[in-house]
Amino acid sequence: MSGIKANGQKRLVLISGRAHPALAEQIADELGSELVPTDSRTFANGEIYARFDESVRGSDAFVIQSHTQPINEWLMEQLIMVDALKRASAKRITVVAPFYPYARQDKKGRGREPISARLVADLFKVAGADRIMSVDLHAAQIQGFFDGPVDHLFAMPVLLEHFRNQLDASTLTVVSPDMGRVRVADMWSDKLGAPLAIIHKRRDPLVPNKVTVHEIVGDVKGRVCLVVDDLIDTGRTIVHAAEALKAAGAVGVVIAATHAVFSDPAVELLSSDAVDSVVVTDTLPLPPEKIFDKLTVLPIAPLLARAIKAVFEDDSVTSMFDGAA
Repeated sequence: MSGIKANGQKRLVLISGRAHPALAEQIADELGSELVPTDSRTFANGEIYARFDESVRGSDAFVIQSHTQPINEWLMEQLIMVDALKRASAKRITVVAPFYPYARQDKKGRGREPISARLVADLFKVAGADRIMSVDLHAAQIQGFFDGPVDHLFAMPVLLEHFRNQLDASTLTVVSPDMGRVRVADMWSDKLGAPLAIIHKRRDPLVPNKVTVHEIVGDVKGRVCLVVDDLIDTGRTIVHAAEALKAAGAVGVVIAATHAVFSDPAVELLSSDAVDSVVVTDTLPLPPEKIFDKLTVLPIAPLLARAIKAVFEDDSVTSMFDGAA
């Protein structure tokens, strides 16, 4: 049987959806385990079916799914897998969603809007999930939407290790692309021993994915700017920020983000002269057409594997982040 045996009959099982099987395989390798063989299919009318090919009774089950396009199909598949686990008598079910679906719809900006991030949490709960694990939630309050433990992991240690070897702190400025990311950027600033700058921007609430950059708070002239964000979708926001930084005298702009959503025309925009390099993790799958010369992709599987092992062994997840949590 797949999985790790511990404490007598306690058994960890890893289940993977079809969105990003390579990530699930890497997590299994890190844990010295195997994925449970699963019969997953989509019928001709679009309905999804999932069945596990071995017993999961009494197990500590982790269902891994990356929420990339088509996001609604992969969300439904994960819900169906959780339901199947519950009905197969799994003892505890953890949803591993490295990129939490609908995370940007975390509050009502205007009247008559949904709070879809809360709806997703409710769906997971009703399906039978006991716990949720995710990386760099777009808004920290999403942890409170789920009635149960939420393991909020941070990709910062993975990214920091890369940048400590690549960038000179004496000429570096950490930049928050908007007011909402200041706390995270401030933590980066402390860890790298570099000053902080903030870009003030204004969005038109009626025009999605469109941003006008207004002013930069902090000194960026003659410095290499490291812009840190949780995700890159179309890339317009971050490229506008890079253009503003270059216009203000920055000699280089490096972009760091956890989630590479890369909706069109992200690849084209991020390849512009305003951006010198882009560093992301592989929480989401990146097909060949989304890979470009300036892109570096760092593996997130070791971080997720450590967190899964900690949860399984009832150890602290927070201690993994040396106070960053």
